[in-house]
Amino acid sequence: MAHEYGSDAFWEAYRDTLAGKSPSRASATEKAVKGSFHELCGKYYASPEFKALDASTRAWRKRALDLVCETKGSLPVDRMESKHVRRLRDELEKGAANQRLKALKALFSWAVEAEEAAANPARDVKLVKYKTNGHHSWTVEEVLRFEKRWPLGTKPRLAMMLIYFSAGRREDAVRLGPSHIQNGRLRFTQAKNEHRSPVDIDIPADPHLLEAIAAGPCGEETFLETQYGEPFTPNGFGNWFRERCKDAGVPGRAHGLRKAIAARLAESQATAHELMSVTGHRTLEEVERYTRAARKPQMADSAMMKLQAGSIIVPPDSEVGQEEEKSLTKQAHLAAMALPRGYAPITTISK
Repeated sequence: MAHEYGSDAFWEAYRDTLAGKSPSRASATEKAVKGSFHELCGKYYASPEFKALDASTRAWRKRALDLVCETKGSLPVDRMESKHVRRLRDELEKGAANQRLKALKALFSWAVEAEEAAANPARDVKLVKYKTNGHHSWTVEEVLRFEKRWPLGTKPRLAMMLIYFSAGRREDAVRLGPSHIQNGRLRFTQAKNEHRSPVDIDIPADPHLLEAIAAGPCGEETFLETQYGEPFTPNGFGNWFRERCKDAGVPGRAHGLRKAIAARLAESQATAHELMSVTGHRTLEEVERYTRAARKPQMADSAMMKLQAGSIIVPPDSEVGQEEEKSLTKQAHLAAMALPRGYAPITTISK
């Protein structure tokens, strides 16, 4: 089966070929036995509910379920229990395990409602708990390093500016074009959940972004195009941008830029609701981690200043109290506890 160039499936098949592995065809060629897991997946893929999902959601769910079909596709659905789902989850690790479980939960939730299954064996199975920092959030130094490697007039620089100043995801970046710049504003509907719960973004078009667009290179329909003059797919763009980051010697990826702008907004004292209006997050809980992390240094500064503004009262029965004065003057305390200063919020990317 041919895979789209640059997609996750393409690179996986490419690596398998280099390693001398034959691509598995189980999910594509296995006969769909009546009542089997494979048959249930086929019905799910053909359902209006599945087709109504965003393309990226359909893609990862299908990949996760097809992988199960490769070894378990012939097993009967009516005999599947929670313990079997847990075993399937535990075949993988961390994020991959949770992604498989989420796909199974979605499959069986649909199956029960569509009367294709009597029960949902995945319903009570818990996600794997593990510590992760998620995508690396770009630092200002990394942005500057990227800009030095990719100056204005290059496609990577334009791509970076589009993601950063739209606070969008990679699936948003590949769809942005001239039609989304109107009266000095950037207006678009985020790709994530656009068919179920769309989020409309309407923010000022930053001068740095407009400068990058003017410098190009830009396509007619979308700002970003492949070397063949076609719009990128989200996966293809993600892989291409990852390589451009490596060329610049930075660890960042596309989604890390979205995290970076959220952090910069928080550092600049933007309220949670102001941040949400730019990033499209729907709940305060979603943006809390950005504001909490970004404002921690400021809160520490404020706390220490309050400490410096007072005086240390030494207990009269202490050894120090017996030998010295029972309190330090405010001036002496400030000199003893002085902290290095210099924190300054970052509001924009330096040119």
